[in-house]
Amino acid sequence: MKQTVSEELKRIFNRAPFIADLGIQLDSLGHGKCTTVLLLQPRHLQQDGYVHAGVQATMADHTAGAAAATLLQIGQIVLTAEFKINLLRAAKGDRLICRSKVLKPGKQITVVESEIFCAASETEKLVSKATVTIAVVTL
Repeated sequence: MKQTVSEELKRIFNRAPFIADLGIQLDSLGHGKCTTVLLLQPRHLQQDGYVHAGVQATMADHTAGAAAATLLQIGQIVLTAEFKINLLRAAKGDRLICRSKVLKPGKQITVVESEIFCAASETEKLVSKATVTIAVVTL
C-alpha cells in the first residue's frame, strides 16, 4: 500500500527516534516550507554552555528534509545527500527555531535552505544557516 504525502510527513517526525530524543518539534508546514522548534535543555549544550553545533546541524538537516517532503509524490521519500552549515554566532537562549524553504525543487535532487534562530524572551538571532541537498527516492 502506498503512503500519502501527509502520511510521509507524519512518519518523518513520528518515527525518527533521534529527532524525538533531541526534542525537535514540528511547528508548521507549507508548500516547500517547514518550521521546527527545540526547547533548549542542558543536554543540548557543549562544554561552555552554548548550543552544540551537532544539535544545530541535525535540526537544519531534518527540517530541510521535511520541507522537501512537502513536494513529494506518493511513493517517494527524501534522503539527505549533502549539507553544509555555517555557524554564524554562538547560540545561547531558551529555544531554537529552524525555518527551512526549498530553493530548487527537482525530480531527483532538491536544494533547501535552513536558517536557525536562537530565541531568548522575545528576541531571535540568526545563529546558523545551512544548505541541504536532498535526494528524492522512489520506492
